Amino acid sequence: MIFVTVGAQMAFDRLVVGVNEWAAARRRQDVFAQIGPSGYRPSHIAWTNFIDPVEFRIRVASASVIVAHAGMGSIITALEAGIPILVMPRRGHLSETRNDHQVATAERFLSLGRVAVAMDEHELPMKLDQLGSLTATTRIGSTASPELLTAVRTFIERP
Repeated sequence: MIFVTVGAQMAFDRLVVGVNEWAAARRRQDVFAQIGPSGYRPSHIAWTNFIDPVEFRIRVASASVIVAHAGMGSIITALEAGIPILVMPRRGHLSETRNDHQVATAERFLSLGRVAVAMDEHELPMKLDQLGSLTATTRIGSTASPELLTAVRTFIERP
């Protein structure tokens, strides 16, 4: 199953429309999307506006791949679960977010080899066609590393 998530704070219709159109063209019936507070109603994928945290974890665990906005929560969830993730960043100039921080996030995680990225809706269908070749990267832990904790502790305790 392909699990699409846009987070809960705002809609990301550009991503959802792109996935819906791709699923229709490829006759995919294995897509489920959490679309946020959107007025858009996908016609070719199963969807809901919101899901609770328990169902979210169940959807993640049953997914073969996650497609998401480039939000840290979605990326970290996929990395913790060891599930490949394709992200498309929200764009500030399109009023999908306040600025282009998701572009920077996507570029950084791409450079680390941790995510696949479609920078816009034009790249999205091609990247979706490649989902079968995505592999999970090494899982991350659900807690901070001892090195990070030591660095933060040292910074805080510094006179």
